[in-house]
Amino acid sequence: MNREFDIIIVGGGIIGLATAYYLAKQQQSVLVLEKSYIGFGSTGRCISGIRAQFSTETSIKLAKHSIELFQGMEKEFGHSVEWAPTGYLFLAHDEERKKAFLNVMQIQQQLGLDVRFYEKNEIEKLFPYINTQDLIGGTYCPTDGQADPFLVLKGYFQGIKKNNGQIRTHAEVIAIEMTPSGSYRVICSNNDIYFAPKVLNAAGPFAREVGAMIGLDLPVEPERHEAAITEPIEFMRVPMVVDYRKDGCYFVQRLTGQFIGCYTPAEKVPGHNLDSTFEFMTEMPRRMMRLVPMLKEVSIIRQWSGSYSMTPDGNPIIGETTIPGFYICGGMCGHGFMFGPALGEFMAHHILTGTWPMNMDEFACNRDFLKGKEALK
Repeated sequence: MNREFDIIIVGGGIIGLATAYYLAKQQQSVLVLEKSYIGFGSTGRCISGIRAQFSTETSIKLAKHSIELFQGMEKEFGHSVEWAPTGYLFLAHDEERKKAFLNVMQIQQQLGLDVRFYEKNEIEKLFPYINTQDLIGGTYCPTDGQADPFLVLKGYFQGIKKNNGQIRTHAEVIAIEMTPSGSYRVICSNNDIYFAPKVLNAAGPFAREVGAMIGLDLPVEPERHEAAITEPIEFMRVPMVVDYRKDGCYFVQRLTGQFIGCYTPAEKVPGHNLDSTFEFMTEMPRRMMRLVPMLKEVSIIRQWSGSYSMTPDGNPIIGETTIPGFYICGGMCGHGFMFGPALGEFMAHHILTGTWPMNMDEFACNRDFLKGKEALK
């Protein structure tokens, strides 16, 4: 069994697999180590949404490139990932929210995003199933969409294997050490030991713990979020509906006809606890029915929890750390699935060349985390 690689990646979610895929395509000897199964962390628990409606140039450009990659995945992988441009609809129930949407819409349109603000009467025509009581309007981008996380992971997994990359599941990393030669020794819980001159921390909600193994204190904290999915009904192309009210939520209709969604709890739940609550099971349907009344007779069939990997400013942390050869691509703040393809491609490029395909200072490891925050979380 090979023990020496060009790059070792810790984490088998979309960030780790996408980066490994693009590295393997460049004939790099790459090993992915996953503590459990592929998608165990956040990717396999996300609700499938993909959007470019963000508030900063870096996030918008990155997400637009990801969408281009999602669009080409069926050809790239040889199987469908159920990509569908069903759009994102951000609702404004007060003038302050409308003003905020209009402000960020300026930079979105400047960067070529097909987004506009729709007044209440226009939303009633476009989306007649939406309850417009107290609604002022909302922004809609038809090029945003959704894909199946498991089919995307399958494509990257098979592509890594095809390009001679290696993946070890149920291989929890318990120590990372620097050798006298300047390489890294990566030790797993099953006592397997691997070596590489470069290591990427793509451990999602466990990024802080992995960083601590090499002496880094990364400002990434896991935060529990719950989700639910309904039984299928007739597919009506309901976009991702985003309600930013204090008791709002966000959900989308999958191509299967099912509705999948979640909301951010009023009181944050930090840590790795992935319990599901009765409060969410009763509250999530209420919030969905308030926006789409026809869901009243639709049954919830499953609920679960997952982790957002949060940073102080709501943006990812990427790049080479203060320790040479040790990289981080984490702190996705709930945007890992939608950013994943582009970040994987960019991260591979950065590891190999030391440069970025575009300006990524906004996500730099050494940035001022108090300087600004993502407005459209």
